[in-house]
Amino acid sequence: MTDEPLLAVEGLRTTFETDSGELVAVDGIDFTVERGETVCLVGESGSGKTVAVESLTGLLDQPPGRIEGSVRLHGEDLTDLSARALRRHRGASIAYVFQNPQDALNHCYTVGWQLVEAIRVHEDVTKAAARARAINLLDTVGIPEPASRIDEYPHQFSGGEKQRVMIAMALVTRPDLLVADEPTTALDVTIQAGILRLLDDLKAEYGMGVLFVTHDLATVSQIADRVVVLYAGTVMERGTVLDVFERPSHPYTRELLACLPGHESGLDGGARGGIAGSLPDPTDLPNGCRFAPRCAYAEAACSAGDQPAEVDLADGHTVSCIHYEPGDGPSVLPAPADSAAEAGESGTPPTGDTG
Repeated sequence: MTDEPLLAVEGLRTTFETDSGELVAVDGIDFTVERGETVCLVGESGSGKTVAVESLTGLLDQPPGRIEGSVRLHGEDLTDLSARALRRHRGASIAYVFQNPQDALNHCYTVGWQLVEAIRVHEDVTKAAARARAINLLDTVGIPEPASRIDEYPHQFSGGEKQRVMIAMALVTRPDLLVADEPTTALDVTIQAGILRLLDDLKAEYGMGVLFVTHDLATVSQIADRVVVLYAGTVMERGTVLDVFERPSHPYTRELLACLPGHESGLDGGARGGIAGSLPDPTDLPNGCRFAPRCAYAEAACSAGDQPAEVDLADGHTVSCIHYEPGDGPSVLPAPADSAAEAGESGTPPTGDTG
């Protein structure tokens, strides 16, 4: 028995050589996933979420990509493996579900043919046995009348049903870790809810860890055990879902939450339609905190040196911000100068503590 987490990522850095110079997509991030839990990577589009999860098993072309750091699955460092050995983990111990099932399925072949093919790639079984298992998998993911529908083509399935087929394909090898990259983005709200319930049920049934990539914090609130907030390829904040939603401490996290309907921004006290500004150029990242150019709390020290070290506020709830020091609670963030007067009128300066 080992105390190693199911997945432990340390110092993951992924870069690409471009005509404009080195593009830094992921810059030294750490996170873990335990068996039976859901960890959500969240952040705006372009924050490095998809590149991070594709780097776990080397799905990116190298070159132009370059992946550094440590990715340990059950204690085994995947970055030490040969390309051939690493391929044995893809789709087996680590399975992926991507956001657009329309593109993932081959429309020239029946759903059953594709499932049977996937099963026989990983298992030495007859076509009849593989077909029986494929029918069972379609039933497991909630496809009605799977015995007859197995011979239908992808265009005969709805968008939600296609995503369920992709989940069935990911379950072929009974993976230890399921990576779901924006799996509900292309689906309507009612179908999204069904897919999220399905993933939660399957996590419990299979005992998997789930690494879920999304920019939708409403989804995160429903499914996450722990949350890792990424911005410009680095970690801004991490903690349990309760930590992040009830006590958001980084200004970026609070701005993300302010984008949810019914929420107010902790930065200016008013409703927000989005975060001002845009992500920095990944070929020319700013000094200091990556979020400083867009942050209402930024001061000179925020734009000097490297990204601030993460400070542990309490029990693994960490924040990367110079306004926090070891031992300080999540209420030390000062009001920005332009809203100090408003804060004084209310008697309560905006802080990282929403409680």
